[in-house]
Amino acid sequence: MERTKNRVLVTKLMSEKIAIFYAIALGILGSIVLFKTNLLTVIIALFGLFFYVVVYSLWLKRVSVYGIIIGSIAGAIPPVVGYCAVANRIDLGAVILFFILCIWQMPHSYAISIYRLDDYLKASIPVLPAKTSIYFTKLNMLIWIVTFTIAMSMLTLFGYTGYIYFTVIAFLSIFWIRISIMGFKANNSNLWAKKMFFYSIMVIVVWSIMIYIDVRN
Repeated sequence: MERTKNRVLVTKLMSEKIAIFYAIALGILGSIVLFKTNLLTVIIALFGLFFYVVVYSLWLKRVSVYGIIIGSIAGAIPPVVGYCAVANRIDLGAVILFFILCIWQMPHSYAISIYRLDDYLKASIPVLPAKTSIYFTKLNMLIWIVTFTIAMSMLTLFGYTGYIYFTVIAFLSIFWIRISIMGFKANNSNLWAKKMFFYSIMVIVVWSIMIYIDVRN
């Protein structure tokens, strides 16, 4: 793929055996470090590692259009690991955090799959626009963004964040929905998808900052 052609395994700067050894070593060392927090944190981290390496990377990524959904589960685990390292429990806050990160990854990943569609087709990776259509992918993105907006508001609804957070996030979400709707009339879907991709990054960065600023203890 064009976007991965310079990675060390592709360019043979690192052998597969060394890469596997390095990955295992990092997994073991990471688990040892996490044992200094609590057992729950270690279990959740290992669950996320298993989902990403086995369920997503080695299995569903190349055989199912739903691989992105499974990948989003693994991608949402690290913030929950941090949450549980401090709280030592899975409560409503952890669950909301997990779903926010899961949902955010869907339109973010679909944007990549649109403007990198040729790459995915060459690599025979079954992403949604390759198996259905770009229009259907755009529709899914809009639905996920609306769902993401609802999920983010749950932090304020259940008292984890204040109204400053809610106001900023509502503004960002409404603008994201607007950009998503504009995609149905876009003359160039690739340029639109790149805009969606970069905006999704801005959303998650601002969201993280606003949690830090307006979280309620």
